[in-house]
Amino acid sequence: MFLQRLPISAENITPLPKPHTLSSSPRSQTHRYPSLPSVTNLRSRTLALASQKAAVEVPGESSDGAVGSKLSREPEPLPPELRPDLIPKHVAVIMDGNGRWAKMRGLMPSAGHEAGVRSLRRIIELCCSWGIKVLTVFAFSYDNWVRPKVEVDFLMSLFERTITTEIDAFKSEGIRISVIGDTTKLPDSLQRMIKYAEENTKESSVFQLIVAVSYSGKYDVVQACKAIAEKVKDGTMEPEDINESLIEQELETNCTEFPNPDLMIRTSGELRVSNFLLWQLAYAELFFDPSLWPDFGKEQFVEALASFQQRQRRFGGRTS
Repeated sequence: MFLQRLPISAENITPLPKPHTLSSSPRSQTHRYPSLPSVTNLRSRTLALASQKAAVEVPGESSDGAVGSKLSREPEPLPPELRPDLIPKHVAVIMDGNGRWAKMRGLMPSAGHEAGVRSLRRIIELCCSWGIKVLTVFAFSYDNWVRPKVEVDFLMSLFERTITTEIDAFKSEGIRISVIGDTTKLPDSLQRMIKYAEENTKESSVFQLIVAVSYSGKYDVVQACKAIAEKVKDGTMEPEDINESLIEQELETNCTEFPNPDLMIRTSGELRVSNFLLWQLAYAELFFDPSLWPDFGKEQFVEALASFQQRQRRFGGRTS
C-alpha cells in the first residue's frame, strides 16, 4: 500500500483561511484558439480551488485506512464530450503542487507526495481506458536535488515502494515502465529496481508510462550532443550528417514509439515548463490547470483533453 492513514486530529491541523468566493458559472469554456489566462487570475483560481477542496482525509483512503494498489480492471467509457479519433497518443504531465497541498492541510510534504501517487494511478487508469498510448510524468527534476535531504530521501523511498508495489499489476495490465534522467545519482537499490521493472515490462504494449526522475531537458539535449560527438570523433559519422532526426534518436525519449508529446499538462497554476522535455515539447499543445496535483482527477483531465481537441495543430504551417 502506498498511502497509510496518518495520525491526524483536529487539534494538530492549522485552520485554513476562509476560501475565496468562486463564481457560480461553470469552468471556463475552451475555444479553438484559447487565450492564456493572466498569471494573477490563474493563481487566484489555484488558491480558491485548493482552499475549497481542503480536507483532513487523504484522498483514496477507505474507511479503514487501506488503499488499493492495483489498477482498476474495468475500463471507463470515453466521456461524450471527447472524440476518440482526436485522443492524443502521448500526454506529458508536470505533477506540481504536492507540497502546497500538504501545507494547506497542516501536513508534512510527504503526505502530499503520497496523495500525488494516488492521483497518478488514477490518470494511468484513464489513459489505459481512453486509448492514450504514452504518459510521461515529471516526478523529480535534476534541479530538485537542492531540496532538504529528508524530503529527497523520502521521495527516493517512495519511488522505490511505488515501483515495487505496482510492477505486477502493471505487467498484468500490459503497461511498460521506462525511466529517463540521470539515474546514476539515484540510490543503488532504486537503480536496481528500475532496471528490474524496465526489463520485466519491456514486452508490454498496451500503454507506456515514462517517469522522468533526476531529469533535465537541458541535460537530455547535452547528453545527446555528447553521444553524437563521440561518433564523429570515432569516425563513424561526419558533422554534416547531423540533423534533427539524428538528435532525436539520441534523446532519452527514444525509448518510445511516440517520443514527442501531443499535449503537456501542468498543474498548480504555474505557467512554465521548468526544464521539462525542452526539445520534445516544440509543437506540443500546453494546458495549465489551477488544481494542485493531488486534486487533479477525471474532471480536470477531461477538460485538458477537450481543450486539446478544439485546437488546430499547424506545426509551423497555415490553415486554409
